[in-house]
Amino acid sequence: MSAPIKVLAVDDSALMRQLLTAIVDEAPGMEMVATAPDPYVARELIKQHNPDVLTLDVEMPRMDGLDFLEKLMRLRPMPVVMVSSLTERGSQITMQALELGAVDFVAKPKVNIRDGLASAAADIVYKLRAAARARPTARANAAPPARLRAPSVSSEKLIAVGASTGGTEALRHLLEPMPANAPAILITQHMPAGFTASFAKRLDSLCALAVAEARHGERVLPGHAYIAPGGEMHMRLARSGANYTIALEASEPVNRHRPSVDVLFHSVAASAGANAVGVLLTGMGADGADGMVAMRAAGAATIAQDSATSVVYGMPAEAVARGGASFELPLDDIGAKALALIAEAGGAVRI
Repeated sequence: MSAPIKVLAVDDSALMRQLLTAIVDEAPGMEMVATAPDPYVARELIKQHNPDVLTLDVEMPRMDGLDFLEKLMRLRPMPVVMVSSLTERGSQITMQALELGAVDFVAKPKVNIRDGLASAAADIVYKLRAAARARPTARANAAPPARLRAPSVSSEKLIAVGASTGGTEALRHLLEPMPANAPAILITQHMPAGFTASFAKRLDSLCALAVAEARHGERVLPGHAYIAPGGEMHMRLARSGANYTIALEASEPVNRHRPSVDVLFHSVAASAGANAVGVLLTGMGADGADGMVAMRAAGAATIAQDSATSVVYGMPAEAVARGGASFELPLDDIGAKALALIAEAGGAVRI
């Protein structure tokens, strides 16, 4: 039998350390090897126990989580799952942590922490397992990527993107070079409620595209990227006459996720067919794989992120294995390829 996944929790709250320990130790194949009340204690425990994954509180005394994360990812990169409060400030700090190299995050309940964490135990275990498989690297302090060039495109062409573990940074790499006249981009990223607004705002500040949380019934337009609201709604592509629109629905989770990439991709296959390009980025599990098969069968070109550049090569691998991916590419090549495929499909119009 394989060795258990070793977890180390860093949190200034004794209650949080106790609850996380109970969740981890009750999960098959996982073990909480140690807990630390602050980064200084954690530093020695990391050397002693060599954990597979670290949970890290954002706000702590003596050294906050971001400072410790920056030092950790520079000196000893390892999978880190942040523990963040469900506040606007907490979500903004979480986005910074993901940029620094954290793999994922767990939302800390505002009230009744004991019951809140207990109800989220399965999700916490899932994220820790995914993180343990990740290959994290610290974000390099590089100049922003050169903006891609594309002709003006019809609103009848669009790109649908799905992502999970490691996806927030992958999406930044995909969207930041996109030109302002890029086709509309619909995005489902697995993320809890309350965090996608900050994520969209951050991307909007970096991109030529207008990036925002999706709203039910709004028209899908070129030059815009729409992110499914985290944890609350599935996002589908719909039609209103000749126009594409967004439909949000609070139906049951699919593949244990809401929003689900499969829900988006199946709707794009039905409503757009060959007028779309599908992109499946890093993530654990298989969400999006069947939907990508449906998109390809409907005539859409499809791209899966390759193993070498995926933080977790799960969802893209499933799409490739099931025959859903037309292409398997490194992250840095996906944006340019998607635009080229849109142009090949007749998406370019003369200005």
